[in-house]
Amino acid sequence: MDHFTADAVIVGGGFYGAAISIYLAKSRGLRRVILLEQDAKLLSRASYNNQARVHNGYHYPRSFTTAFRSRVNFPRFVRDWPQAVSSDFQQLYAIAGRNSKVTAKQFNRFCHEIGAKIKPAEVSLKSLFDPRLIENVFLVEEYAFNSDRLREWALKELQDSGVDVYYSSRALAVNRSKDSKNLIVVTDAGSGGTSIVCRYVFNCTYSGLNQLFGDFPGIRTGIKHEVAEMALLQVPHALKEIGVTVMDGPFFSMMPFPARGLHTLSHVRYTPHFSWKDDRGINPYKMLDEYDRETRVDRMLRDVGRYLPAIREAKYVDSLFEVKTILTKNEGDDGRPILFEKHMELPGCYSVLGGKIDNIYDVLEKLDSEPF
Repeated sequence: MDHFTADAVIVGGGFYGAAISIYLAKSRGLRRVILLEQDAKLLSRASYNNQARVHNGYHYPRSFTTAFRSRVNFPRFVRDWPQAVSSDFQQLYAIAGRNSKVTAKQFNRFCHEIGAKIKPAEVSLKSLFDPRLIENVFLVEEYAFNSDRLREWALKELQDSGVDVYYSSRALAVNRSKDSKNLIVVTDAGSGGTSIVCRYVFNCTYSGLNQLFGDFPGIRTGIKHEVAEMALLQVPHALKEIGVTVMDGPFFSMMPFPARGLHTLSHVRYTPHFSWKDDRGINPYKMLDEYDRETRVDRMLRDVGRYLPAIREAKYVDSLFEVKTILTKNEGDDGRPILFEKHMELPGCYSVLGGKIDNIYDVLEKLDSEPF
């Protein structure tokens, strides 16, 4: 087995893993930082296979804390990653007249409370919706991001920061060294595997948080997984420069997906195909690999077409399937706080999970207080 030494090892090359690696090298001065990614390229899983929404708080009327943090982080993300942000469309939030958990009046008041821009949609935009099913429609400020542009940023910054990136390298275990002063990351890289002796380990594997073994104790916070389908559509001209979210409950979202020049469609009822509580003996990514991935786009379009008739003219192109992971404590309130755990049994080891891309600032603020 080959042996290496490093100051820090980051496991998982999604947006969070890349951003944390860059932060440690550039802002905290760690001399050798290693990023391990089990796939052949960065930002290829959950960082790519999602609705690509830069949240501004509107999505969370039942979780003020999450909404307010999104509102604070939104302008920072737009400032820091302008090359990846797409704002050349109109974003609409429509309130369903029946079965919604928030009324139009409540939603309008909530947006003013968090300081998010909102105004009534013009008649031409309201006319896209069936007035029998929609109480009101609002024009808001919310953008999309291009995952390919974020990957380009990550590759350049990682290189400039001197971070060593190892692709097709899976971390298997984290152990204490014999003197208990360091950690040892065991990987499957190389013919006989590789072990890396380091001071810090950051577990940024998203759905795979509990798939490290050895002395790694597992996370204390309960998490839940679901296999989720994001349909990709070529929308008709009337919806080309439009994003839509129908609130709040068993409804849907349609957003531009800049990386493919298409629109995503997600539906609260049909996007989750099945779910399960996390178990260290069940690898979520193996569950996804073995799933037949039969699309439910017909059911999505049939229901969405009742509210937004123009969607019936959309052409289905593809579906993105991914494991989506959330904290079980937030299943009922739509909150999406970060998970940030310091493993006291394994000093120097951290686990990080973010539910939204703008949560990265919450992670970095946590790291600012750590004595590296």
